[in-house]
Amino acid sequence: MSAGHEQLLRVALAQVDCALGDVEENARRARAAIEEARAGGANMIIFPELSLTGYALGAVRDDVALRTDDPTITALAAAANDLGVVLGFVEDGPVHTYNSAIYLEGGSAVHVQRKAYLPTYGRFEEHKHFSPGQTLRAFDSRWGRAALLICNDAWQAPLTFLAVHDGARILIVPSCSSLAPEAGTDPALIESDWRDLCRFHARFLQTYVIFVNRVGEEAGVTFWGGSHVVDPWGRVVAEAPRGEPALVLADLDLAAVRQARRQLPLVKEARLDLLIREFHRLADGAP
Repeated sequence: MSAGHEQLLRVALAQVDCALGDVEENARRARAAIEEARAGGANMIIFPELSLTGYALGAVRDDVALRTDDPTITALAAAANDLGVVLGFVEDGPVHTYNSAIYLEGGSAVHVQRKAYLPTYGRFEEHKHFSPGQTLRAFDSRWGRAALLICNDAWQAPLTFLAVHDGARILIVPSCSSLAPEAGTDPALIESDWRDLCRFHARFLQTYVIFVNRVGEEAGVTFWGGSHVVDPWGRVVAEAPRGEPALVLADLDLAAVRQARRQLPLVKEARLDLLIREFHRLADGAP
């Protein structure tokens, strides 16, 4: 971690329900959670995917897309002030619309990440509403570099690898994971798969992983919550209850990332040149 960055981070996992299509109400709930997090001594608060709009956008008639400088977002940035805040929203881009997450700090927007892998199966219809993002970047916060991987993006191993080798020591995963019946999967397996996935990334990329899932029901699906934090040794160090709103505080010692990588240097050599050659080979259809 570069000089001047703080080693200790108290993060608040805002496991909230959302009012579908009601940006004003969701912003009000976000302000209340920000104040609660501040009262608890938090330095950063993380909300789930699409926290300002809800997820089932096919059932919403109004246009809920916001530009990054929309007064709703700038007002939340001002309210947060000294807190870092991750919000999920529908981004009104110059041409396209995106499922995006924004990081606010110091009263302004620092970074926007657009979801790159859009699920479209069963009741998931993200390609109908969004265009895929084309980049993945880590970003600097007061506590060091972090990266945002929105829900399904965390299931794409190359993205988490890129984020860590772009300097991220915190992987933040805002999610709208639901117990969708069409998936044909035991709901208990959905939850355990998420836990296994977060532990895998944390342990083998030697980073903190913060998974923040929403709760509530929309369009016949249930969001199960279960937000949690995993440390660089793959240990779950904080966890929210299942199926109910909660604000959970967790203390992260970011010096642990360097310590884990010194003990077992799993990410010491990225071999990016090798990977670039092999990715180009596959993209060109060469044997």
